[in-house]
Amino acid sequence: MHLRFESAVTANRISHVNNNPTIHAMIPARIGSTRFKMKNLAILGGKPMISYAIIAAIQSKQFSRVIVNSDSEIFLGIAEEYGAEFFLRPKNLGGSTTQSDDVVENFVNEYPSDIVVWLNPIAPLQTTEDIQNTISYFLANNLDSLFSVKKEQIQCVFRDNPVNFDPQEKFDLTQDLEPIYPFAPFIMMWRTESFLQSIRENGSAFFCGKVGYFPVSRLSSITIKYEEDFRLAEALIQSNLKGQKAIQYYKK
Repeated sequence: MHLRFESAVTANRISHVNNNPTIHAMIPARIGSTRFKMKNLAILGGKPMISYAIIAAIQSKQFSRVIVNSDSEIFLGIAEEYGAEFFLRPKNLGGSTTQSDDVVENFVNEYPSDIVVWLNPIAPLQTTEDIQNTISYFLANNLDSLFSVKKEQIQCVFRDNPVNFDPQEKFDLTQDLEPIYPFAPFIMMWRTESFLQSIRENGSAFFCGKVGYFPVSRLSSITIKYEEDFRLAEALIQSNLKGQKAIQYYKK
């Protein structure tokens, strides 16, 4: 199930007629991190974690340019080693309180394109297929902004209130529940013209114009925010390196 809606953020929506848009991949990499220190530099499966996003972007063959956008030159060598360009953003866009809208605005002004795709390096298990499918969905539906989500079918509550189940009824089978779609911060994208127009008119632009949401695979939705997340990704990668074994079942 794919979700989209028309946002009121950009009242006068720009008409898109470009059938061959220029698409840039932006891979953001802050040196600082409050929850997991220097996570983008952590070695995962023998490579720095950020390298996985670079490799997936290049292998997807969707981008005219793949650019690491960072506040530290330590990422320059990694970008060059794995085939990406490097952009050192202004110092005022490197702090923990920096707004993502400002990072994207600065980037698209420095690297003009029709579409900019934010590929998150904290999703190291992202697949090229998810990148390709998300961009295809964005183009096919003539969207202005898009965010990856993951499909979850499990009982959920918000502020102590049930979201997708009735507590007065028998406990639902999970496969019968109405799915919910939390954000999976692996990939986001915008038409730059719509984004910049919304910045000028509203001061913000993440949810500009016609907004869409695209469910991605469980692997691509794994994001590294804490050390425990990193250990989980590490175990999955090590398992793949050793080769997946057939699942065995208990026999009496």
